[in-house]
Amino acid sequence: MLFSNISFIFIFLPVTVLMYLLVSPKKKNAVLLSASLIFYAWGEPVYVVLLLLSAGFNYFCGQDIENRRDNPARAKQSLIFAVVMNLLLLGFFKYYALLMEGVNAVFPAEIPYRELALPVGISFYTLRALSYLIDIYRGEARAQKKFVGFALYLVMFQTMTAGPVERYAELHGQLEKRMVSPQRFGNGAMLFVCGLAKKAVLADSLGILQEQITGMQIGTFSVLTAWIGCAAFAFRFYFELSGFSDMAAGLGRMFGFELYRNFNYPYISRSVTEFWSRWNISVASWFHSYVYEPLGGDRADISRQMWNLLIVGALTGFWYGARWQLLWWGIYFGTLLSAERFVWGKWLIRLPKSVQHIYSVVIIFIGWALFFSPDLGLALDYIGVMFGAGASGLADTQALYFFMSNWLLLAICVVGSSPRGAGVLRSVIEVPQSVQGKKIAVCVVYMMIFIVSLAFLVTGSVDSGLIIQF
Repeated sequence: MLFSNISFIFIFLPVTVLMYLLVSPKKKNAVLLSASLIFYAWGEPVYVVLLLLSAGFNYFCGQDIENRRDNPARAKQSLIFAVVMNLLLLGFFKYYALLMEGVNAVFPAEIPYRELALPVGISFYTLRALSYLIDIYRGEARAQKKFVGFALYLVMFQTMTAGPVERYAELHGQLEKRMVSPQRFGNGAMLFVCGLAKKAVLADSLGILQEQITGMQIGTFSVLTAWIGCAAFAFRFYFELSGFSDMAAGLGRMFGFELYRNFNYPYISRSVTEFWSRWNISVASWFHSYVYEPLGGDRADISRQMWNLLIVGALTGFWYGARWQLLWWGIYFGTLLSAERFVWGKWLIRLPKSVQHIYSVVIIFIGWALFFSPDLGLALDYIGVMFGAGASGLADTQALYFFMSNWLLLAICVVGSSPRGAGVLRSVIEVPQSVQGKKIAVCVVYMMIFIVSLAFLVTGSVDSGLIIQF
């Protein structure tokens, strides 16, 4: 089940909120944990057992690491065992089919295998489990004594679908004690509505345009069409992930949690380095803290830093999905991060801001062509069309049709992916002069956004699921 599901909005969420408000503070975590398991079982009933086993395993491993902290060697052994088991579980369900495909490509004998359904959220709760165990080993957090508290941190339904990846050390206090007030609940509801609009109105509408263009045969469309298709995917992916993140943050606030801000207007970036720091922030932060820093971080020599950035990029890309194409995407960005830091970054910052922004958009869009293409060959062909190689022309009637049919949607996306979008929303709400009038304006504006989003959900002609499964 997803947040952008009618059953979630009108059945699951109201019942969960009601139960949460009725029980005593000591039972609130138990209510949220039960709701999270029901949320998970709604679409993946078989894997609830796997989820509980993972929670139990990591709970006891955390206790074991803390108990052995006086003996660093034994604590390290416990940590390595727990990390390996978590990665094996993730690898088996997420990368097993890819591994067997590679084996069959190398060896002459065709080994039959069965593709496994990917447990929803396994990428996110694996990262959360690993950060919990590593933070205990480092002494940055204490092991959770209550299983319900730890299990809620691991499988909280607000963060199950698309993150963010919250570190236990940052969420521990909120698991123990938090406050829900009418104002916080209302702010959370507004944030949820904004996220729902991003997903249902913008991302799903862009999906129609993007799939029309990227599904066309190379050589049958122009340079302009290729750029429109790439832009459609770029905005679609951003509004989908940031929409789910906003909904998660809004739901968290409705239940008293303050969750990570996962996206910070990445398309206003003026370098790839800045984009990486604004895109899926919690995931980038996780790989920086638990991969880049242990490999030496900025303390290492230049060649080692470049290698480490490449490793982080590759692992980040592969984390997004079990496709070799995503590995190339990660390597591409890892290489660019190194190049900006050690080669041309000092010249880039001297260029006019507009030139820096154009550079970033072009580089990022090339990366998205790598991301959405089925394989490297088709990706290179598509990128070639973006720059004229193999294109049917610079622009044609087909490109003009796509542009004229979708210019308003694309314009809204440009505004909505920058701070100007929030500014426009605030300016509409600020029109009334009185405080009471502003409150009424808030209710009216967000109710209209909610109704429009529901209309798109009901009449939508594209799959409302995530582009990629986590």
